[in-house]
Amino acid sequence: MNCNDSAVFFGKRYYLFLMVFLGALSAFGPFISDFYLPTLPSLASVFSTTPSMVQLGLTASMLGIAVGQLLVGPVSDKYGRRPLLVASLLLFSLASVAIIFSPTIEFFNVCRFLQGLGGSGGIVMSRSVATDCYSGQELAKTLAIVGTINGIAPVIAPLVGGMVANTVGWRGIFLILLVIGVGLLACCSRFRESLPRENRIKGSTLKVVGGFVKVLRQPLFSTYIAVFGLAYGVLFSYISSAPFIVQNRFGFSEMQFSMVFAVNAIGTAIGSGLTMRFKKVQNAALFSTAGMTVFALMQLVALFMSDSFMVYETITFLMMFSMGFIFPSVTTLAMTEGRQAIGAASAILGAVGFVFGGIVSPLVGLGDMALSSVIVMLVCAFGSLLFSLIGKRCLDRRVS
Repeated sequence: MNCNDSAVFFGKRYYLFLMVFLGALSAFGPFISDFYLPTLPSLASVFSTTPSMVQLGLTASMLGIAVGQLLVGPVSDKYGRRPLLVASLLLFSLASVAIIFSPTIEFFNVCRFLQGLGGSGGIVMSRSVATDCYSGQELAKTLAIVGTINGIAPVIAPLVGGMVANTVGWRGIFLILLVIGVGLLACCSRFRESLPRENRIKGSTLKVVGGFVKVLRQPLFSTYIAVFGLAYGVLFSYISSAPFIVQNRFGFSEMQFSMVFAVNAIGTAIGSGLTMRFKKVQNAALFSTAGMTVFALMQLVALFMSDSFMVYETITFLMMFSMGFIFPSVTTLAMTEGRQAIGAASAILGAVGFVFGGIVSPLVGLGDMALSSVIVMLVCAFGSLLFSLIGKRCLDRRVS
């Protein structure tokens, strides 16, 4: 039974379950990174190490997510979505247990890589399953719904993380992640396979790898992959620098930072939900990248002209709001171009995003964090704008 058949069989109840389930799976990325953000400064003291070493935990998890997607995505094109999802969630849960008992920062970072590796399955499946079931405007609508649910995750994650950090410490945060992983694993019992056997890749494992070649040969796919990756560079520049800027520079507590982070995440969720207001998905991507570039430039100017938290927060909120449009729109554009090998396309999309995130996270810790982070944001935002313009021009030519 494929996704569309099950949706008919179970009706609206299954459709609602599927949307929430896919949204929860896509939220693995924000939860893995954002949930323990309020504890980043304190973890440096707990493990007697430097901020850069602590930020390396973010890099490790993002690289794990990137590598995992490159493995899980194309293999799921051959063996189906459900078996790979179950295996990924099992690994995520086991890695979460290991993290709770980490004796050193080095062991912690290794386990974070494994946790990211396990969490990658949920992220890649959220896009693959949606593309298995829908296309065109329906796919854009589904990804916008999933994106809005996903946008709620960064709101909940730091708020709960801040409360847990103040009560049972950083280990409590990873205990909650363990519970979430086990809960999603239990939900797999209701999830129906979305990739019928007749649509799976036949033959040897080499044909699975060939899926990468198929989608990368599509010029527009590669263009929107670049847009997506550079946008993630902006996102993770903010994620990895915000705890230190808000808490150390402006003197906020862990809980206060969580609330600030939640407000900005709400902006991203609102932007994601408004994506369907655009008649052409490529216009939403262009609007998003232009907004990110403008507000990153404003943040750079404000850095030299003002030391006000309200100025910093207002510009950051507007930049996060602009970013909200990019994930449903660019995901739809890229997955549409990569429909020849959906799992491979989803894997590349997600992996590139987290590779960019993994690269920029330690960079923002070099020198003055406020300055280095905004420079990285501006460079990535401008790059995403250029590729978005190229993509729009190519799509407009195709239509004409």
